[in-house]
Amino acid sequence: MSSAGVSYKPEVVSHSDAGLFAALIGRPWVLGLLLVVAIVALYYPVHGHPFVNFDDSDYVYDNAQVQSGLSWSTVKWSFSTSFAANWHPLTWLSHALDCQLFGTSPAGPHDVNVLLHALDAVLLFWVLLRATGYAGRSFMVAGLFALHPLNVESVAWISERKTMLSAAFFLLALGAYRWYAREPRVGRYGLVALLYALGLMAKPQIIMLPFVLLLWDYWPLQRISFAFNKGFAEKPPKAIYPAKTLVWLVLEKLPLFVIALASAVITMKAQHGARNWFPRSSRVGNAILSYALYLEKTFWPSRLATIYPHAGASISWWHVGEAAVVLLAITALVIAGRCYRYLSVGWCWFLGMLVPMLGIVQVGVQAMADRYAYLSILGVFIMVCWGVADWAEQKRYPALWLPGISTILLLTLALIGRHQLNYWSNNELLWTHALQVTKANWLAEDELGAVLAMRGRVREAMPHFYTAIAITPTDPTSNMAIGIYQLRRGDYADAIAHYRVVTQDKKGKPSALRDAYVGMAKAYRALGETALEQECLEAAKQLRQ
Repeated sequence: MSSAGVSYKPEVVSHSDAGLFAALIGRPWVLGLLLVVAIVALYYPVHGHPFVNFDDSDYVYDNAQVQSGLSWSTVKWSFSTSFAANWHPLTWLSHALDCQLFGTSPAGPHDVNVLLHALDAVLLFWVLLRATGYAGRSFMVAGLFALHPLNVESVAWISERKTMLSAAFFLLALGAYRWYAREPRVGRYGLVALLYALGLMAKPQIIMLPFVLLLWDYWPLQRISFAFNKGFAEKPPKAIYPAKTLVWLVLEKLPLFVIALASAVITMKAQHGARNWFPRSSRVGNAILSYALYLEKTFWPSRLATIYPHAGASISWWHVGEAAVVLLAITALVIAGRCYRYLSVGWCWFLGMLVPMLGIVQVGVQAMADRYAYLSILGVFIMVCWGVADWAEQKRYPALWLPGISTILLLTLALIGRHQLNYWSNNELLWTHALQVTKANWLAEDELGAVLAMRGRVREAMPHFYTAIAITPTDPTSNMAIGIYQLRRGDYADAIAHYRVVTQDKKGKPSALRDAYVGMAKAYRALGETALEQECLEAAKQLRQ
C-alpha cells in the first residue's frame, strides 16, 4: 500500500508496527505531525527564556555584524571570518536573519531553534522510513531524538543553532543519497555533495557523513555485494539498490572525502587559537571515557551540565579502564550479533560520529558536551529500537505491549527533558546547577560570578571568582574581575597582580587585554608610579591600533 508517494513492502511491515500504528501505517504524515506537536509542547517555554551569558554575546547580542541584519556586508563577513574560532557562514547568516526579523529579542531565535529541532525530527523519521519501510521503528527513533534530555542544550541555547542547522542538511543528504543509490546519476550525486557542503558551512560536526554513507550501504540499503550467510536475520532486497563491491563504494565517496578534507583544513585553521594543549595521554583517555559517559547519559540522562570540565593530567585512569572494558564488551556483542546488520551500523555510527568531538585535537576546555551527542546518539537509538522490536516479535508478545512501553518511555523522557529545560530559564539557575552536578568547574564559577556581578551582587560574586582562580590560577576572566574589585577597594598591589595575569593571556581578546592595561595604569597612578603608568597606557594604545 502507499500514501503520499511512500511505498511499503508487506514483508517489512512488522507485527509490532501493526500493533501501534494499524490505523496510521498508510499515513506517515500524521506521525510526523505528532513529532512536531510533541516538540512544541516540550519546548514552548523557551519563548520566554533569556540569552545565555556564554557564547550568545559573541554569536548575537554583542556581535555588531550579526545585529546589523542581512546585508551584502554581512554575507562577505560571514564567509571570510573565523570569529569565535569557527568558520560557519550559514550559521552567521541564520543569526543575522533572526536579527532582521526579530530585532534584539531572544524570543524569536529561541522559537526558530525549536522549529529547527522539529524539522530535524521529521526529517529523521522520513529518512528512516524511506530507507527501511518500518514506520513504527522509524517513529520511535525520531521520538527518542525529539524528546531526549541530552538534546535540550542544543535547542535551548541560541548559540547552538549551528548544531540543528547542520543536522538538517546531514539528514537531507542522507535522504538524497537513498534517491541516488536507487538510480545513480551525476545530478543526484551532486545534490548529495551540495547538501553535505552546506551542512559543513553550518557546523563541521557532520564531517563524518561519507563514513555514515558507507554504513548506510551496508544497512539498510545493502548495496555491498558479498555473499549472505544463512544466519543473517535480514535478507537482501530484490534489486532495489544495485549492488557494488566495497572498493567501488569507497571510490564512489571520494568527492565527498575531498569536501571533508577541505572542511577539516578550514576548521583547523579557524580553531587554531582556541586549542588547549592537554597532555596527549589525557586527551586519549578522555576520549575513551567520554564514549562511556555519552552512553550512560543516553540511557540515564541525569546530572546534565552546560560545561563538563576537562580533567587534564589528573584524569582517573581507573575510570578510563572501566570505560574501555564497557566499549569492548559492547563491540564484542555487536560482532556476535552481526547477523543483525542494524547493530553494527548503529554502533559504528555512534563511535564514528563522535570522533571529531572527542578532543583528540582539543578545542576549548570541555571534556565533553551534550550538544556533541545530537547526531551521534541516533546510532544507539537505531540499535535499541530495531533490536527490541525484533526481540518482541520473536517472543510473540501481544501487539499492544511494545507500543505501551514505548509511550511510557517517551512521556518519561519528556518529563525529564522539561525538568532540564527549566534550568535554562535564567543564567543564575543554569550555572548554579552546573556547579551542583560537576566538580572543579572553574568556567561555571566564572559565569555564575559574572551573572551575580551584572545584577549588582558583587559580594556574592567574588567568592566564585576566587574559587575559579584556585582551580585555574591563569583564568583571565576571574583575574580581571578580581582586579577591578580590588582597584575599587584601593588594594592597588593586588589589583596589579591580577591584571598582570590577564595581560599574559596569549589567547585573550584585544579589548580584554586593553582593559587590563588601563586598569594597571590606574593602579600605578594611585601608587605614584608614573613611569609604569605610562608603560601600561602605551601598551593599551598599541592594542587599539
